[in-house]
Amino acid sequence: MQKRLIFFSLFFCFTFIQLNPVTAQDVIRVTSSPNPVGSGARAVGMGGAFIAVADDATAASWNPGGLAQLKKPEISLVGTWFNRIEEDTLGTMPESNGTQRSESNETQRFSEADINYFSIAYPFNFLERNMVISLNYQYLYDFTRAGSFSVKTLGKSETEILEADTLEADTLEADTLEVESLADFQEDGGLSALGLAYCIQVTPDFSFGFTLNFWDQSLFNNTWTEKVHTRVTQTMKTDPEEDIGPSITVTDDYTRWNRYDFSGFNANFGIRWRISDKLTLGAVLKTPFTADLTHETTTDLTHETSTEKKQLLPDGQEIRNTTPSVTHDEELDMPMSYGIGLAYRFSDIFTMSADVYRTEWDDFIRTDSAGNEVSPITQRHPDESDIDPTHQVRVGAEYLFISPNSDYVIPLRGGVFYDPAPAAGSPDDFYGFSLGSGIAKGRYVFDIAFQCRFGKDVSESTIQYLSFSQDAQEYMIYSSLIVHF
Repeated sequence: MQKRLIFFSLFFCFTFIQLNPVTAQDVIRVTSSPNPVGSGARAVGMGGAFIAVADDATAASWNPGGLAQLKKPEISLVGTWFNRIEEDTLGTMPESNGTQRSESNETQRFSEADINYFSIAYPFNFLERNMVISLNYQYLYDFTRAGSFSVKTLGKSETEILEADTLEADTLEADTLEVESLADFQEDGGLSALGLAYCIQVTPDFSFGFTLNFWDQSLFNNTWTEKVHTRVTQTMKTDPEEDIGPSITVTDDYTRWNRYDFSGFNANFGIRWRISDKLTLGAVLKTPFTADLTHETTTDLTHETSTEKKQLLPDGQEIRNTTPSVTHDEELDMPMSYGIGLAYRFSDIFTMSADVYRTEWDDFIRTDSAGNEVSPITQRHPDESDIDPTHQVRVGAEYLFISPNSDYVIPLRGGVFYDPAPAAGSPDDFYGFSLGSGIAKGRYVFDIAFQCRFGKDVSESTIQYLSFSQDAQEYMIYSSLIVHF
């Protein structure tokens, strides 16, 4: 009996990672929309349909080909407040040993406020051409999130759980395995880029521009961290009706820390073509690039075994293993994205716009220090991940209330969008809407926008060891201040 209980104790230890749905994978998850988008309360208020409009300093992030519309030097500052609510559903465990469990739901809430964008733009004339240069900071990806969930499983018998020749099946009774897993996680950090933009008005109706983006760890804290803590308690009862059948409880306490430092370079290219006095076309290409990823990881595992009859196992049997920090140089291939937009100016006070945007998420690949490639979305080899590109569709409008007796303008903006997230099999569907307003008076422009983005039954690729899905709602408030000189 003692050998048998020790065997089960070791078996539980070796199967801990398989039973742990959180620590078994390093899936890169972005809290906000993972698709590369621009900034600014005006653009967001129009549903993000801004590629063909792009007529302020935030154009460097949407379509640098629109910067030529600037007539005066300007400084812009954008702040954001973000709130996300996730309702996680854990369904049936994988087909293993007849294990079953009922569904449970966990709700996670987290919020963040930050400087999203800052720019200085300067228009000038050279060789009889209008030109603009600008220096831009943009906070693009946020990883802030936190939460917890629990899993409780119920197995059948030892013979169904263990496939070991060392145990005689006819000596085993009908046993029960109970497993309770409690997990909590916390992620912090984000990615920013410093952009240097240039635009030239090639003809009165056509302009071309580009933005060089420096994702440099030495310039900004382009770092995100992850901490995952899991406590798994496994209890096996061996014929509880017999006095010779004590229960054995195995507890595994596991903590993993990950830190990622990110550096890279890419460029945005854009054009703006005024087809007529009313219709404008814009197009943008954001190049792919390979980022240097420094990955530091530390783990701590405590394994403890106890029984109802302590004489069957040594008292205080505990195994603790803490690994020192290990750093690996990895690479992260960021995907190419491109979009096209149309804007129709019905009058001086009313404009409508629409964008279509594509991101090649099947080229989003992480390469570890040994040269092994995986999709960060599924943590599987790219050939086995079945990741498709995503297509954003955005529609927006702006109406201006112009005061006839003074120099102020009050805008009213609105938009709707489809903004899917990459996932295995097919993209996760996210939809949303936005509203915006503000006031412009003299050389000062203040804009504010509210955006809601939501998805149902998404993120199934995140945890592959459980039947996992999520309902998510995101709420964002953008505020922008522009000063003309």
